[in-house]
Amino acid sequence: MRNSQNFWDKNAGRYDRFMRKDAAAYEQMYELLRPVVRHKTVLELATGTGVIAKNIVNSAAHIEATDASPEMIAEAKRDNRSAKLHFSVQDMFHLPYADESFDVVIVANALHIVPEPEKALSEIRRVLKDDGVLVAPTFTHADNAFFGKVKAFFMKLAGFPLHSKWTSADYLSFLRENGWTMRKSTVLKASFPLTYAECVKSEG
Repeated sequence: MRNSQNFWDKNAGRYDRFMRKDAAAYEQMYELLRPVVRHKTVLELATGTGVIAKNIVNSAAHIEATDASPEMIAEAKRDNRSAKLHFSVQDMFHLPYADESFDVVIVANALHIVPEPEKALSEIRRVLKDDGVLVAPTFTHADNAFFGKVKAFFMKLAGFPLHSKWTSADYLSFLRENGWTMRKSTVLKASFPLTYAECVKSEG
């Protein structure tokens, strides 16, 4: 975890520029997210520089946006203009919040870059209300053609911590196997296919 945190600390300043090329996919994602978070208490994990939180905060009642990288959080706080949005450094595997604290948990483009993503999901389940919604959009690298695989290889060489290379179908199966029922899913076109998944806790 330490190495990947160093990677994000070092690249915090460059992160928004890197994400800009997927602006259209992100706009679609905000459109999908706004109705889900409307008037809700939201937790965002792996917020990075806070782009998603800042784009949807007007719809939400309150957003706690967290990241393991202090540099990313410093960058996120820099232009936070909303009293409804609070940034802090947290470890998604050990969250300081009480059980069932949030109506919605968002974890975008993070489950494929953490070791043991199932552990993160069980911590999410703990802090999410029983009737709450998990939104977990993730780049599904394995869906991409040859060019995408080459790009993923070079990202790995550059130190990008890619742990899980899922296809969209594999990713949705992974969520189901870990106790989540799909409420909505769609694949957005980005530099890597972006699988948007909206889930609720499975019964039992």
